[in-house]
Amino acid sequence: MIRKILVWDAPTRVFHWAQALSFGVAYFTAESERYRDIHIAFGYIMLALILFRLLWGFIGTRYARFSSFLFKPGEIVAYLVSMFRRRQEHYLGHNPAGSVSVWLLLMLGLLLCVTGVMALQDDAGDFVVEMHDIATDIMLFVIFLHVAGVTVSSVLHHENLVRTMITGLKSSASEIGIQRSHNWLGLLLLALPVAFLFVFLRN
Repeated sequence: MIRKILVWDAPTRVFHWAQALSFGVAYFTAESERYRDIHIAFGYIMLALILFRLLWGFIGTRYARFSSFLFKPGEIVAYLVSMFRRRQEHYLGHNPAGSVSVWLLLMLGLLLCVTGVMALQDDAGDFVVEMHDIATDIMLFVIFLHVAGVTVSSVLHHENLVRTMITGLKSSASEIGIQRSHNWLGLLLLALPVAFLFVFLRN
């Protein structure tokens, strides 16, 4: 019998959408001196979110842990080939293709934030600024691929992955979901950036 089970805990879901929002706001305020403080604030928020996600990748719930989506290159290639043949295996957590976008978004996000902080220093060189711009462009490209992949996977597997990342629930006939959502941590992960933003922009 197919039933709804909990796959994505609250902190993972909050991180996902908060990172997307942080990058989006930072991107659209990057070229305006008027909104410079907003750009910087959301850059710091994204850095804090990524640092949390790196920690949560080791101590979080089953499907949030990095160990659950460590795939070999051959497994990733085989999955991509199976997608074109419409014979791909269904994964309750991240599939091999999705795992690539997760790793890239984390690494590029970290590079983006670090070079952003370095660019704020008085002695920052052109190389740092250029690296920040390049990381931004690559990040946009990866986001595009990620959205395309989510769309394709949703169609092929007949499941709304966007809704899943909102509710945390997936349908399964045999697999076991996580036991705890850690809602309190999700709320904390949501509240702290809001509080930081309020304090940062007031000063």
